[in-house]
Amino acid sequence: MLEKLKDRVYRQNILLVKHGLVVLTWGNVSAIDREHNLVVIKPSGVDYDAMTADDMVVVDLDGNVVQGEKRPSSDTPTHLYLYKTFADVGGIVHTHSTYATAWAQSGRSIPPYGTTHADFAFGDIPVTRSLTKAETEIDYESNTGKVIAEAFRDNDISRLPAVLVKNHGPFVWGDTPEKAVQNAVVLEEVAKIAALTEAIGGKGNRVDDALLKKHFDRKHGANAYYGQPQSCGIREN
Repeated sequence: MLEKLKDRVYRQNILLVKHGLVVLTWGNVSAIDREHNLVVIKPSGVDYDAMTADDMVVVDLDGNVVQGEKRPSSDTPTHLYLYKTFADVGGIVHTHSTYATAWAQSGRSIPPYGTTHADFAFGDIPVTRSLTKAETEIDYESNTGKVIAEAFRDNDISRLPAVLVKNHGPFVWGDTPEKAVQNAVVLEEVAKIAALTEAIGGKGNRVDDALLKKHFDRKHGANAYYGQPQSCGIREN
């Protein structure tokens, strides 16, 4: 069942290690098959070195295991909440990558200080509110999805492909699991550059709105012209 998708999700989980976004067994990648409303996700607490594609767990949108011998990631309810809320999301990544997590722990959004950020996201990478005591004690992982969704009531997920869960870490998405992992890599670099910018003394030196729009639109806008025409293959950022 969903063997090709399981292999893709496995490979993207392994890439988290390659890109230095996870240590030990932390982090997870998932993908959804919208035709069958099934999600493939990394198993909980399994070492990346020992993991295989066959270890990926298939769950339905209610969290019931449809296929797999292992327990799915403890973050599965968060992934499912986001898939049910945002129809255009095809893959989700959660990590505790150093710089993005540091911004999350500070409770601050990541400001757009330059064109590197603008190439990736149209505005600040938002941070969620804190979960309440009740939300933490009951249905914690689902409520994590809830506060992420709340942060996007006035934001467009297609223009802001990441969020910082306050005191926790980043969740990132894309239309495919491959794109979600790519976005997680870029988010960490953007978080690092922003932290260094503030350390040097550049806090408050936000990119001009016109330059922000120019760089975002040339990659992601209706008339984007960065890269090669899509008829030649998948356009890479």
